[in-house]
Formats: sequence, structure tokens, C-alpha cells
Amino acid sequence: MVTTPQPCPCGALNSYDACCGTFHSGAPAPTAEKLMRSRYSAFVVLASDYLLDTWHPDTRPRRLRLDPDDQWTGLTIISTTGGQLFDTEGTVEFTAHQRHHPPLHEISRFIRVDGRWMYLDGVHR
Repeated sequence: MVTTPQPCPCGALNSYDACCGTFHSGAPAPTAEKLMRSRYSAFVVLASDYLLDTWHPDTRPRRLRLDPDDQWTGLTIISTTGGQLFDTEGTVEFTAHQRHHPPLHEISRFIRVDGRWMYLDGVHR
């Protein structure tokens, strides 16, 4: 029997292992958008340690409990500003969809710390 790799929850065309799974395994995200996508996927796969590790220490909660009953159903990237390979900050506007809840529309801010992108904070729309 041939198994088909699972698609990445972030909506990219690659498999999870070839996309966000690489970041969850320790590779740094090269752009703010890729970090945003990998953080969304972390909510889907319940990778709370990854979410905390990629959250800026000034705004990071002490702990994070993810609800396994939450069913994330899709991510739409609306726009990005900065956040590229040679930038030090950037924003990503997105909508995250969840079953039984209204969509989460946020503009997230990211900054680069010691060469790694980190989530700083977000404004809900």
C-alpha cells in the first residue's frame, strides 16, 4: 500500500514534513510569513513548545495550553510587509479558520532576534 504524505496545514502545496514540519523540528523560518505559517500549523498539530519557542520573550506567556478539541480548518494570508531575508521586522495579516468559532483575523508583528524570526504580538481585526 502506498501512503500519500499529509499536506501541510498551513496551506502550502508541500507535505507537512517538507514544510512546517522542518521548522517544528528546529530549522529556523527564513521569513516572517513562513514563521506565521509554521505557528498556525503548530496550533493544528498541538506543538505548544514550538509556539512558546518562537514567541518573543517580552510578550510570551509563561505557559500555553492548546485544546485538542479545537479544529483549525484553514489559513489565508492576506498581506505581508517586510519580514524578508534581510529585514529585521515584518507584519503578516491573516485569517485563521476554526470549526465552531468565528474566523480569527489578525495583523501579527514579527522581529528578528539573533537571526531568528519571533512572533512579537498581534492586533485582532
